[in-house]
Amino acid sequence: MITVDQALDKVLEHSAILEAEASPILSCLGQVLAEDVLSAINIPPLDNSEMDGFAVRSADTRGAGPGSPRILRVIDTVAAGAVSRSRVEPGTAIRIMTGAPVPDGADSVVKFEDTDESERAGAPAEAGVLVEVKPGTNVRRAGEDIAAGSLVFKQGTLLRPSEIGVLASLGLPEVKVVRRPVVAVLATGDEIMDINKPLSRGKIYNSNSYSLSALAQHYGAVPRMLGIALDNEDSLVAKLKLGLDADMVITSGGVSLGDYDVVREVLAKQGEIVFWRVREKPGKPLVFGVLKGNGAKGIPFFGLAGNPVSAMVNFELFVRPAILRMMGRSNLAKPTVRAVVEDTIENTDGRRVFTRVMVAKRGGQYFARLTGPQGSGILTSMVLANGLAIIPEDKPGVKPGEVVEVMMLDWNEEVE
Repeated sequence: MITVDQALDKVLEHSAILEAEASPILSCLGQVLAEDVLSAINIPPLDNSEMDGFAVRSADTRGAGPGSPRILRVIDTVAAGAVSRSRVEPGTAIRIMTGAPVPDGADSVVKFEDTDESERAGAPAEAGVLVEVKPGTNVRRAGEDIAAGSLVFKQGTLLRPSEIGVLASLGLPEVKVVRRPVVAVLATGDEIMDINKPLSRGKIYNSNSYSLSALAQHYGAVPRMLGIALDNEDSLVAKLKLGLDADMVITSGGVSLGDYDVVREVLAKQGEIVFWRVREKPGKPLVFGVLKGNGAKGIPFFGLAGNPVSAMVNFELFVRPAILRMMGRSNLAKPTVRAVVEDTIENTDGRRVFTRVMVAKRGGQYFARLTGPQGSGILTSMVLANGLAIIPEDKPGVKPGEVVEVMMLDWNEEVE
């Protein structure tokens, strides 16, 4: 039985970065650039006003003050999106709105609040400047944000909403990114039923396919649900064939030592087993390998346990990093905090334990309390949890008041 760290290393060895594709920028959120992005334009493209006011020659404002205004003749008005054809000559000014290009001849902008504009009715022909300004006052210079020809983003940059906005400001409707992996998700078990059918006696609904597909989508992949395979080899092989053009295959159930657990046997015949069983709790009966796909390369295959908590925990520990690696992401780790435990947590058999906890911050310190019963079939324990408290293999447990590392599943204002 291998350790969690050893298992993750093997998973990442078999998770290659996918090829690039051109995609509309709004579809690229959470993806990674596959090439450098250079700017063909200046941003802003021209010197423009950062205030509503008057475009002036700073020399014409020398000595200006509340008691000694400098009277300038107003010769034009320019709004954002327009360009004035007039030139600011000595003794003149142009009314200018925020974002409008600074007219020729002007080197600064005096905001309305620093003039007597409010005392003059209508569109005055003159303006009294009440302050002295320096060249460049209230002016955004062309290219001060991004200069034409400059490197804006390097290959490998993660595209967040701010990066999407910058790409739009460059006039780029699409960019090349590492494509999203298609993840085929299959539930196994004679007891599993589709959620669209009335529940029969002795059956349970197929929750795993939905939670696992939702996790895949949450981390940027494209899930494809293959349905439900019965606990026999023919049914499992038939369903797996539907996913052989995917980039990853995930099954849930059928990986333990029961009479009807056939996933390992099928994987051994249809591909290669890399490891089976991990020294962890929950989720020990995890099988990972490579499935023969329709193409030349093999498909990473995760056979997760059927218990819903085990399946979700192992998704976070192993499947999530594999998806991120395939998408070209470099930071694969979840954030962790050191938290004071408020309950007793036992580790009775020398495995690394991942306990569902709710983390809260009080007085500058993180505290973690159990979500309740920790059975691997209690799916609501994942609903209540925002972190997984980690008890190392060599530690028999922790008592209230001790400090543990917690892998955070979610961040929110209640934690921070």
